[in-house]
Amino acid sequence: MPAFTDPAGACADEAQALLALVLAGGSARPLRDLLDYCGSARHALAAGRPAWQAVGLDRQQAQALVAPAPARMAQARRWLEHPRHHLLGWGDEDYPPLLRRCPNPPLALFVDGDPVCLWQPAIAIVGSRNPSAGGRDNAYAFARELSAGGLAIGSGLAAGIDAAAHRAALDAGGATFAVIGTGPDLAYPRRHAPLQEQVAATGAVVSEYPPGTPPRNGQFPARNRLLAALCLGTVVVEAAARSGALITARLAAEAGREVFAVPGSIGNAMACGCHRLIRDGAILVTQPADIMEGVANLAGELAGALQNRLLTPIPEAPGSPCPAPTPPDPDYQRLWNALGYDPTGMDSLIRRTGLTASRLSSMLLVMELEGKVSSAYGCYTRT
Repeated sequence: MPAFTDPAGACADEAQALLALVLAGGSARPLRDLLDYCGSARHALAAGRPAWQAVGLDRQQAQALVAPAPARMAQARRWLEHPRHHLLGWGDEDYPPLLRRCPNPPLALFVDGDPVCLWQPAIAIVGSRNPSAGGRDNAYAFARELSAGGLAIGSGLAAGIDAAAHRAALDAGGATFAVIGTGPDLAYPRRHAPLQEQVAATGAVVSEYPPGTPPRNGQFPARNRLLAALCLGTVVVEAAARSGALITARLAAEAGREVFAVPGSIGNAMACGCHRLIRDGAILVTQPADIMEGVANLAGELAGALQNRLLTPIPEAPGSPCPAPTPPDPDYQRLWNALGYDPTGMDSLIRRTGLTASRLSSMLLVMELEGKVSSAYGCYTRT
């Protein structure tokens, strides 16, 4: 079987080859196995039917690889032409490490925004689409304080609790990302299009579905597993006895993440789900500090993964806090010299170091999780 080729007859580039694998649809497991076996999407497409069958691709997937849908391929390629749009494949070294450990990780992620945001320690805040005023206020207050404490806020961009959590992080000047159940180019509900644009402009909007994918019922529970896996823990603020937020909480527990629940009045039907979670073992929380304590260990694991990715491990701090760490990358020395004991904002650090915001965010994350830097309200200081 000939390799997948572009109109000029040349072998497709890696991004286009990965798109072809994504658009093949069906079970992601054999497609991941194919990538692992072949080493790249281009080689996976060139391998042909014997290799595809060996890893378990079904007939429909194999046929889709032979003849990718031209309209869907063109739509996805147009979307990727925007400089803010990215496709992270299973074999990509920037694929989020926590997501690799979840049940049934996606073959690829479509990201509108900064992929670095998905490596930051994050808390998912979820709950009712029709919360009480108090529930909405609690979601906003928790998200704002956690964001000010240096944690990213993840949610699903739905109405109610999700939207309150995203807006709180944006208002605090912190990082937030949304995992959505449609293609990355569509907003659901439609009235959240401006909010989705804000999240993408400062953080990231993430989907496992190709551009143009409309909302379908089964896609929203599926996206919940990604949200749960990308975060260190999930906080349920308000949820009825039958709620999608409870699905996210269950998936978080199955992925080895902490589950937190905010209690409410026994007369509030929107608190029934939270009370059931607490009864079943979720951690009762009344303040954001309870959450920070609960995710400290997993945050340390994430810091280690990021260090390995950057290949710039930071040694233990010497007895005196003044000398700089001495990792092999001189960028760390420049950043350390730019930091002081007075709060310094990201714009100032960019000017002082000449480094990009993306690079600085990654470095600051490692230093913060190792206790060398602290952050508050978007500013950083030596500890």
